[in-house]
Amino acid sequence: MVEYSSIPLHNDVEYPLPAPPPLNVVGKSKTTRVASLDVFRGLCVFLMMVVDYGGSIFPSIAHAPWNGLNLADFVMPFFLFIAGLSLAIAYKKVDDKMDATKKATFRAAKLFILGVFLQGGYLHGAKSLTYGVDILRIRWMGILQRISLAYLVGALCEIWLPCQKWRKFGMIRSYFWQWCLALLLSSIYVGLLYGLYVPDWEVNMANSGLSFPAANGTHVYKVKCGTRGNISPACNSAGMIDRYFLGINHLYMKPAYKNLKVCNKTTDGFVPEDSPSWCHAPFDPEGILGSLTAAVICIIGLQFGHILVQKEDHKERLHRWSLLSLFTFLFGLYLTFTGVPLNKSLFTVSYILVTSAIAGFVFCAFYLLVDVWGYRWLTLPLEWMGVHSLSIFVLLTSNLAIIVLQGFYWRTPNNNMIHWVIRCFISQ
Repeated sequence: MVEYSSIPLHNDVEYPLPAPPPLNVVGKSKTTRVASLDVFRGLCVFLMMVVDYGGSIFPSIAHAPWNGLNLADFVMPFFLFIAGLSLAIAYKKVDDKMDATKKATFRAAKLFILGVFLQGGYLHGAKSLTYGVDILRIRWMGILQRISLAYLVGALCEIWLPCQKWRKFGMIRSYFWQWCLALLLSSIYVGLLYGLYVPDWEVNMANSGLSFPAANGTHVYKVKCGTRGNISPACNSAGMIDRYFLGINHLYMKPAYKNLKVCNKTTDGFVPEDSPSWCHAPFDPEGILGSLTAAVICIIGLQFGHILVQKEDHKERLHRWSLLSLFTFLFGLYLTFTGVPLNKSLFTVSYILVTSAIAGFVFCAFYLLVDVWGYRWLTLPLEWMGVHSLSIFVLLTSNLAIIVLQGFYWRTPNNNMIHWVIRCFISQ
């Protein structure tokens, strides 16, 4: 039976999702852990902290307002890639498919619920260390929720669409049905993104605290669309799907597109009344439609994991990984130049292909450095962060780390490091 002890973010902490068993990476006579996978995961955690706390100071590393790629836009696809790669190891052998399916579903559900608790609005920010959320405004989707959905798809792939008995024809044909599922999810995504008609809509931002009153003084902003195939912040079908199924009050209230110049956002986070109406509206970058392509990243990561599990020679592993990464990267660039933008908020097909390819190249580099050349000591801090990534994520997202730091002050409670950083950098 497959053993479980962690979420796809790392291998060893308490949260019950699949943990990869040890693999032979140094020869047939010695079995050891794939340290490069922990190192890569630790890099993702480190980047997450850098962009979360440094994005306000250095906007160039924060999420791109709409189209384009900044440093922060690599974190989520890297996590999804690692989740898929880890699943290929965890489900190397499945004896009872129904039991494995039940366990995977249950663990994905627990991860989803944890995400709602951490990012649904119950825990407040550093400026207001309080708690509590209006159920009518709780955010249903988020980082862990998206990872849980992609994890579930990847786990079901490994359980029900295993390797075919025609390996001599190559890795693509060996996992033909998994590639078909990835193509199907991508096709559904493209069909919905470009095929759905988006009518005019409106948003009531009363009591949100994120915008000034509209011209009529009612906080009701009307957005004119009446279009199909539009991928602008105002009229894309991804936002329409979320507004319809999740409810406009349950979306992320501070989307990155509010940083576009046209929105004229103030330093206090307010959007002036004379800005375009859609600038006042919420939008969830981890919404329903983008979860389809997020699952595709997980499936791509699975293929890297298959190579790791089935091939023992370092050179052959690196060769196959490099070819797969190069092909994915070139295909993603082709789509980009043919009009499919790199967009993290929409999780476009070109975006997932380019970022998955870069994740593949980064993993190759870490594998070569750590598991082949043996320079593990150089990456020990990242490896530690990778092993404890869920704990770190919970500490940061729940503001527990912020609370601890604010507990140390000079003479008065407001004279602490957190308030100093907010005054000097974030509030500027």
